[in-house]
Amino acid sequence: MVSTFIKNGSNIILRKQSSILSAATVIMIAYGLSSLLGLVRNRLLAQLFFVNHKSLLDAYFAAFVLPDTIFQLLILGALSAAFIPVFTEALRRDKKEAWHIANSAASGILFLFLVLSAGLFIFAYPASKILAPSFTPELTQITAELIRVMLAAQFFFALSSFMTGILQSHHLFILSALAPLFYNLGIIIGTIFLSPSIGIFGPAVGVVLGSFLHFLIQLPAVIKVGFRPRLSTDWKNPYVKKMLRLMPARAFTLGLGQLERVIAVAVSSSLAAGTITLFNFARQLYILPIGILGATIGQASFPTLVHAREEGQDKFGETIAATILQLLFFVLPAAALLLVLRIPAVRLAFGSKAFPWEATLLTGKAVAIFSLSVPAQAINQLLTRSFYAAQNTKIPLISAAISTLPVIFLAPFFSIKLGLGILGIVTSIVILDFFNVIILTVVLNMLIVPGLIKRMAKPATKIAIASVATGLCLWVPLRLLDQFVFDTTKTLALIGLSTSVSVIGLVVYLILAKLLKIEQLSAVLEITQKIGNWKQVLSESEEVLESTTREV
Repeated sequence: MVSTFIKNGSNIILRKQSSILSAATVIMIAYGLSSLLGLVRNRLLAQLFFVNHKSLLDAYFAAFVLPDTIFQLLILGALSAAFIPVFTEALRRDKKEAWHIANSAASGILFLFLVLSAGLFIFAYPASKILAPSFTPELTQITAELIRVMLAAQFFFALSSFMTGILQSHHLFILSALAPLFYNLGIIIGTIFLSPSIGIFGPAVGVVLGSFLHFLIQLPAVIKVGFRPRLSTDWKNPYVKKMLRLMPARAFTLGLGQLERVIAVAVSSSLAAGTITLFNFARQLYILPIGILGATIGQASFPTLVHAREEGQDKFGETIAATILQLLFFVLPAAALLLVLRIPAVRLAFGSKAFPWEATLLTGKAVAIFSLSVPAQAINQLLTRSFYAAQNTKIPLISAAISTLPVIFLAPFFSIKLGLGILGIVTSIVILDFFNVIILTVVLNMLIVPGLIKRMAKPATKIAIASVATGLCLWVPLRLLDQFVFDTTKTLALIGLSTSVSVIGLVVYLILAKLLKIEQLSAVLEITQKIGNWKQVLSESEEVLESTTREV
């Protein structure tokens, strides 16, 4: 009985997968569960540290930025633009050669990663001083010590990320999608059991534990597909050299994305204690729909985009347009819902007695501004991968540079000069997010997929109209339910209010989508039918699945 259960579970986990939307649906579920644990994690942090130890919580969130930047530059830069597409190509030709390439690439990049991590470990204090110049010497020292602890977590993330790349190339991604659950569980364990004795270092140790679990959960599947890690320095291999050519542009693109977080920490450190924490809390709610919708559909689409590119420009353009419209169908109403439910969302996520009403209101305002950028950031996930599928990493880099570097000047101008505080930082990021997606869309339309904008204009307009109308329709029921039905001073009533408004929004949106004859609705109905017949789907489908959530 037990052996049969284990065998059946293994068959499901190791089943190959391939259509974008239904694959992304499973990723969304896994990401949603992980995000729920992430909210529990940060609610615990708010409850334990926000009232009496705001500065320590600021140091905790600041400390994650620099180790994560090294990870983003080297590991994700190599994986997303270089390792996965090149390894996939090699895998189709010669599996033995593909394993050799994987070991050569991983050995070189991990060595460089360890060298840079060692440098950050040694110079953690001056690096912390540059990152948060307004911290006191004592807080800077704590930040430096937290950085040293969290560097260990990035090492395990580096290993697990290469595993994710190998599994994705085999279209085996369920374990990769579930890994973030264990990451967040590790932080929760560290926060609950270690914080009473070692304070803010409890969740930091939890980050290391969570990253180890993130690595461990994927290990059996990687071994199952045949990978055996070996040290290799064959960096003259044509495939490895191709990866090295593709990697720098992607790495710098991700580095520019990290620049927003660095600037946010630097500017926030000069504002009131707790500002860095509130920025991260607002950002967590903001990236929730982006991760569930934008990142998952973008990740699920990447292997399909690579294959479509090989079939020709027409197929490539058709795949990009269809996927963007599918993404817009989900992400636009999600942004409207986040805007309407911003205060209930903040209260549910962080609103313990230790999180005061003033902090809730300020975080809610930041979430409201962030919500305007949800569609842009989600679309950016797909546009960037479209360029990478075409093996063009330079254009996303140039676009990121043009749209990100002004944050250096706009963030302090809005937040300090104009006195907007955290809202100024958020506003500057949102403005430049829109700028970036406009550049990528126009260039993709001009150079790679002519006619893309024209092809999407009409259906995208319909989706936008339905989304805006849905958002407007939700204000009245939100106010009426809040005033006459639910006592929102209680958590269960707040959940009831949020659920009721969300259901009303879903119904209104689906009705409008039907009336406006939005074609993407049929894809949603098809998935709904599949969910009702999930056993047959699991036994017959070949769908793609990948997800990562590694924010603190």
